[in-house]
Amino acid sequence: MKMKDSGFTLLELVIVMTLMVLFLGLSGVHFANRLPSAKLDGTARELSGLIRMARIEAMSVRGERRVTIDLNRRTYGLKGAARRAVPEGIAISVVDPVRGGVYGGEYDIIADASGTVEPCEIILGTKKKTLRIEIDPVIGSVVVKGYAKED
Repeated sequence: MKMKDSGFTLLELVIVMTLMVLFLGLSGVHFANRLPSAKLDGTARELSGLIRMARIEAMSVRGERRVTIDLNRRTYGLKGAARRAVPEGIAISVVDPVRGGVYGGEYDIIADASGTVEPCEIILGTKKKTLRIEIDPVIGSVVVKGYAKED
């Protein structure tokens, strides 16, 4: 009685399993390298949105709103509200037009009832990428600009 040629040989199964493990391993490394960049982008979007929100709230209540960045504790938030933490691996600093670089302590970004926001530049960065949040004092706009660091 002759056995039909059906199924796979052990060698074929080993080769396929090896290729699958190789592809899955490489894709895991690829996505792990993208994670710090995604955290950086998310933090920049959240912080710039918070500054925009403070400006709108200040105009609507005809009062002052402050966004406080605590560079020592690595947190930020509206004054008197819950604070968000800057994720690990992301450096944060502020460039004030009068004081220059600010690397420690608390820094307040003040929005007033007229819709103006104090000018400054917030710099967020990882080892591979840096984002700058620039605030226009006249129209209160917040612009996020990014660039990759060279090796």
